[in-house]
Amino acid sequence: MPRSTNSVASRARRKKIMKQAKGYYGRRKNVWTVAKNAVEKAMLYAYRDRKQKKRNFRSLWIVRINAAARIHGMSYSQFMGKVKKHNIELNRKVLADLAVNNPEAFKAVVDQVK
Repeated sequence: MPRSTNSVASRARRKKIMKQAKGYYGRRKNVWTVAKNAVEKAMLYAYRDRKQKKRNFRSLWIVRINAAARIHGMSYSQFMGKVKKHNIELNRKVLADLAVNNPEAFKAVVDQVK
């Protein structure tokens, strides 16, 4: 019996990858082997960077809180220690937003913990 291939599934698989490679530069968008490698690498980067995004934003919030706290004469670690001690349930994201967009409210938080 001759060997049979499922060319419908193969074509669908290739079309899916080529669709994902749309917009890439040069041969990465229209040559199968190059596009397949480019899409695989892109997927790895996407997976990794979904985790890194969380780290990057946390460090950004810490930098912003530190800068705002130092304006009021406290370091970041002192400020966060006192926030936890006074049971103020504001996370770093909210505190950083207050520090940037609403300095009066941030000053009120600092005065409350001093």
